[in-house]
Amino acid sequence: MRILIGGGSGFIGRELTRLLRDKGHEVTVISRQSGPGKITWGELESRGLPPCECAVNLAGENLMNPLRWWNESYKKDLFSSRIDTTKALSQAIAASSSPPQSWVLVSGVACYKPSLTAQYTEDSDWTPFDLLSSLVKEWEAAALLPENVAKNTKQVIIRPGAVLGRDGGAMKQMLLPFWLGLGGTLGSGRQPFPWIHVSDLAGIITHALEPPADSPPSPSPQVFNGVAPALNTNYEFTKELGRVLRRPTIFPVPGFVMNALMGSERAVVLTQGQKVIPKRTLESGFQYKYPDLTSALKEIVR
Repeated sequence: MRILIGGGSGFIGRELTRLLRDKGHEVTVISRQSGPGKITWGELESRGLPPCECAVNLAGENLMNPLRWWNESYKKDLFSSRIDTTKALSQAIAASSSPPQSWVLVSGVACYKPSLTAQYTEDSDWTPFDLLSSLVKEWEAAALLPENVAKNTKQVIIRPGAVLGRDGGAMKQMLLPFWLGLGGTLGSGRQPFPWIHVSDLAGIITHALEPPADSPPSPSPQVFNGVAPALNTNYEFTKELGRVLRRPTIFPVPGFVMNALMGSERAVVLTQGQKVIPKRTLESGFQYKYPDLTSALKEIVR
């Protein structure tokens, strides 16, 4: 298949591109700069959708960018980088004379309200309650295709938790302090920590791209929670990472310090969390390579 990936040069995009090419698919990446196997967002808007069977959007400013201070400019970039690129792709699909058979948006679990007790599946109702859940609402709304296009193009939304891998994401910033023996729990440590290994997230996206069954696509998107089936807390994650690295984890970071360093609206991703169940992901027959923390962390730090 010919597959178009918005944001394909990022952390998740590199893993997805590698997996798809290994399976024999042809990948074109949409990025800020053109090059072999790439087009720019400007070219997408001016020339329309290139011929493809599937489209995926992974584009967006990194929420945990340590080089950016939490301010109105950064928040604006978080929204525009996700919503504008998603709109550009959904509009290009809608305007295409030969739209793709599958259209996948990767958003996030921030739509689910943090709780120590509630459990969320793909069927859980939710309404925006803070900045990041409002972002997810607008982001996913931007992906919706007109009814006449949705009759032929399968729409999928994947909501990942913290994406763990060696070459980017949260682990890139965590590994050094943990190696130095300076790792510790964040906030209370009791908060749920929904996570997924980057290889499994790429696998779920690939699984979702498969051609629709004989029945026509649903007019509303299929939602899959892109999280590992293990339900872990931040404390369990911290202790397991310390154990795999053979390092102590005795330096907890209080919530107020996280809020001061990162901004409270952003720190909530780490100091609070949700118990997210990948119910539909498992029902779809997807097989996880790294269903538990031990296997995931051993692969990352090997």
